[in-house]
Amino acid sequence: MYVIAEIQGQQFKIEQGKKLFVHHIQNVEAGATVEFEKILLADKDGQVTVGTPVIEGAKVVCEVKTPLVKGDKVLVFKKKIRKGYRKLNGHRQQFTEVIVKEVIA
Repeated sequence: MYVIAEIQGQQFKIEQGKKLFVHHIQNVEAGATVEFEKILLADKDGQVTVGTPVIEGAKVVCEVKTPLVKGDKVLVFKKKIRKGYRKLNGHRQQFTEVIVKEVIA
């Protein structure tokens, strides 16, 4: 059984026991339980249910493993030829690591 859920603007394929890195969730501690209720699609042993736009009563229960994880550094380099213009920016996205405990659909 799996579901497609929208978590903070991103869509994830979620199965029970799976580890996810979602965009950083504010004010949450390790070991806390979080519920996501925007379930867009559910597949239960080949029987597919598609929401319009979401499935009523369906949710995913997750446990927060690590509240703040930093992603890989992305470097953005800009240069204009023969003008002496060079600009280097870096960015590290912040994530929250969660483990799916239960899928209710």
